[in-house]
Amino acid sequence: MASPRPPRVLSGGDTIGFVLFLIGGVAIAVAAVVQSVVAIAQVLPNRDITLLAPFVATEAQAPLGPDGAPVAVQLDSASVTVASLQPAALGALVISHVLVAVAMVTVVTLLLILCFGILRGRIFSRAHTALVTAAGLVAIAGMYFVPFFHNMAVNGALALLSDGTYDRAVVGTVDLLSIFGVAFVVALAGTAFAVGDRLQRDTEGLV
Repeated sequence: MASPRPPRVLSGGDTIGFVLFLIGGVAIAVAAVVQSVVAIAQVLPNRDITLLAPFVATEAQAPLGPDGAPVAVQLDSASVTVASLQPAALGALVISHVLVAVAMVTVVTLLLILCFGILRGRIFSRAHTALVTAAGLVAIAGMYFVPFFHNMAVNGALALLSDGTYDRAVVGTVDLLSIFGVAFVVALAGTAFAVGDRLQRDTEGLV
């Protein structure tokens, strides 16, 4: 008859590493919340709002020539300031800041729960696989929706500056390559934990 296998005991170095990870995770979550709160407090009065706007193949003049003569350059990004934003654009900007905090806190919380489980001696389990997968999915969602809503606010600012004549709808601010990279890592980690859990259960059945 197979007997339950006792939980693995982590080495002192591993335990210290996980504890430092826990401390770092809490610090990251707190910093994300503070940063988002400060950013929201700055934009809620809806006065003199400055946004970083990405551009694609947009020509501009910069004083780079002799004696400050204008020289044609191409903008990748530029800061634009408007006296105020439309309600919809302001709402999108606030949502983008809220999502930063929500995504960071959620990812950190899920990973901290994972660390606590590992510190208890159980490395692979179905719950841990679910935690890794969920943390990755939340990170991917944040990487997509944060720039998406920020882009809505930027579009509103540029519409005000140009009286609606500047069209930048084709400009994408979502880094799909990074999202695909994170998705690959998440899938790999989830697979590793799932396989580890199955092998661990098979091994325990032989004890």
